[in-house]
Amino acid sequence: MELLNELVSPLKNAFPDYYRDIIAMGIVKAIHPTPLKSIKSVWEKLYLSQEIEASLSPNLISEKLRLIGSDWNAQKNFFEALLSNSKYLLFDLSSIFSYSQNLQLAEKGHNADHLYLKQVNFALLFSQDHHLPVLLKTMPSSRSIKSFRHILKEIQFKSAIVVLDRGFASYKLPELLKEKVLSFVLPLRRNFQIIDYNLEMSNSFLYRDRGINWGRKKVGEYYLYVYEDVKLRAEEETNYIKMKENEKRKRAKVNNDKTKFGKIAILSNLDEIGQRIYLIYKTREEVEIAFDAMKNEMENDKTYLSDDDAVRGYFFISFISLYLYFRILNLLREKGLIEKISVNELLFELSKVYLVEYSDGSKRLSEITSKVEKLEKTLEVKLFPKNLRS
Repeated sequence: MELLNELVSPLKNAFPDYYRDIIAMGIVKAIHPTPLKSIKSVWEKLYLSQEIEASLSPNLISEKLRLIGSDWNAQKNFFEALLSNSKYLLFDLSSIFSYSQNLQLAEKGHNADHLYLKQVNFALLFSQDHHLPVLLKTMPSSRSIKSFRHILKEIQFKSAIVVLDRGFASYKLPELLKEKVLSFVLPLRRNFQIIDYNLEMSNSFLYRDRGINWGRKKVGEYYLYVYEDVKLRAEEETNYIKMKENEKRKRAKVNNDKTKFGKIAILSNLDEIGQRIYLIYKTREEVEIAFDAMKNEMENDKTYLSDDDAVRGYFFISFISLYLYFRILNLLREKGLIEKISVNELLFELSKVYLVEYSDGSKRLSEITSKVEKLEKTLEVKLFPKNLRS
């Protein structure tokens, strides 16, 4: 709850009647992924339920999700409050599969097992400054440019740098971002005609022990940055030679593609040294971590809800739980524990401690293991008051 305190005020402003329920559902979904019908019973086992009054019966939850999901203006105000303090914004799209036949939000698509199922598309904005998600919204289309344009029209952005994936690459996109007075870092697909693969690359740097050569040129009012990953270049040339030996590619095609081996091109309106732009681009990895956490760690990879507004509300709750997940993850990073324990493992260890109320009215904590005591000390959080310890 301490980690979510900063969200209480914007949540209360956006949803004055439901903010306690939203907090409760978000916490439950972060601690213990569970079906909606079981949220009430899980919440009642948490000590926080003694301090926060939330109405979470299955029938009420379904109705509240619909009300939350239908009020996009309230969600928008909440997200804009989070966005206001971010300079670097990472944007991407993903989807979860729906087993409902009645959702207008759902579009047909293939899953990892190549089954053709309905899926709900959603957009995620992630603050690289704070390593936190700042917006999660269902989208009517899986088309990258269309979805991004939709977000730009709906959300009030302050000065920021937007970092995108190459799937968003379009000659029209820079002009669209210019209208919003936004800076951008946009990787280009290899077939873009403005890319000069023969550009001289007289500069270099190391990135995770990989040698990176780079060059830059002005293209109109923008800057084209071209990078060559030396190790990737060798790997790609080796693969092409293998294909040639297997007669999968003609020699002329191999020679023609050599200039592209190991190279990526980035278009930006930022006038920076190449290493800076490259590092900004590489922060996109955090978006993949967020998608993985949302779908796998918190098991939000599918939905059985049959009402569009309820699904939108469900995504808003998922955002709260994802925000909480990253607050804990950032705490683990800060304390140097990221390689030793995961978010879920930490929550599991802490969940072993119970507060026991005796018939005489006294209260005591159950046994606190040495591992939990060490975690509490390392994280510098005071979870277990001394006067309640056995």
